[in-house]
Amino acid sequence: MTLCENQEKFNSTFLIAYDLQFFADGPGGEKTEEPTAKKLQDAREEGQVANSREVGNAAGLLALFLLIRFLYGYMGDNFSHMFRFVYGEIPTLIILHEGNMPFRNIESVMSHAILVMFLTALPFMAAALLIGLVSNIAQVGWKITTKPLMPKLSKLNPISGFKKIFSSRSLFELFKSLAKIAVISFIVFNYFTGVNASLFTLYDMPLKQAIGLMGSMIVDVGIRIAAVYVIIAAADVIFQRRKFKKDMRMTKQEVKDEYKNTEGDPQIKGQQRRRMMQASQRRMMQELPQADVVITNPTHYAVAISYDAEKYDAPKVVAKGEGYLAQKIKDVARENNIEIVENKPLARMLYANVDVGEFVPPELYQAVAEVLAFVYHLQGRV
Repeated sequence: MTLCENQEKFNSTFLIAYDLQFFADGPGGEKTEEPTAKKLQDAREEGQVANSREVGNAAGLLALFLLIRFLYGYMGDNFSHMFRFVYGEIPTLIILHEGNMPFRNIESVMSHAILVMFLTALPFMAAALLIGLVSNIAQVGWKITTKPLMPKLSKLNPISGFKKIFSSRSLFELFKSLAKIAVISFIVFNYFTGVNASLFTLYDMPLKQAIGLMGSMIVDVGIRIAAVYVIIAAADVIFQRRKFKKDMRMTKQEVKDEYKNTEGDPQIKGQQRRRMMQASQRRMMQELPQADVVITNPTHYAVAISYDAEKYDAPKVVAKGEGYLAQKIKDVARENNIEIVENKPLARMLYANVDVGEFVPPELYQAVAEVLAFVYHLQGRV
């Protein structure tokens, strides 16, 4: 058996059918087209926007430590008051009730402690709510949608869940989290290494002074961490917007399908335009016998003019056309004994500037009047 015969046998045995469309990126090919306004609007309605969570995290951290800086005295006073009240009430109540504290007294003490804790945390909760709202509005504007909250069966698919866990996005988020932990750890270690001498003096300080020093240190290191978060958030905003724009790209087929859905099928619209044009031409040809003169190029353009001094102040264009339609206008004019006058500049000016049914503009009165006067003279009307 020859080499060629072996090759043919191999091809006939192991030939595998393949489809080049398998290598395309989604239906319609690769996503190379910029997203349309409708695609972006639909994505926004679905809750898909270029939103960076790092912006809210950075703003929240910065606000947290700034609030601590300005309110740690208020916080310290509240906690001191709460401890003094609780531990001051317990011995009194136990003595008054012979070692047994009634439940209603315990409830009263705890209610007061919870109220103090709530009032202490209230500025921070209000700031967190405000910052979360403002950071989202600043990125994507004000748009309320409940669609992301709607239950979807696809979210319960374990296969899709595993794909999300091991997706490139999840790996990127993991890498980003590890990088943030590394950077924050370095900042904390570097800062407390520099102030370790002050830490050993805490044992010799009064409690209130020690709390103030620790609060000052925590705020200082916290603001440093928040500053790094601001840089991370700025980079993440740029990344998220670029990624969102890339994810929203469309294939050429998707653009065509969207155009069909919003604007209608181009073939159907073309047929509608042709029908409208044909109906307009039929009406034009019906009014053509009323014309007084047809002004021609002579071969390219033909414009039919009608003038009724009793009804109108100016001549009116009742028909116009070029090429085949111009020839048809001239044929109808001959059938109805309408004068055909050759005037190349005037025919071009009328065709380009005056639509069917419109009156001749004042700047062309003189030229049209001369043609009408010539026609009326030939017909013996003047």
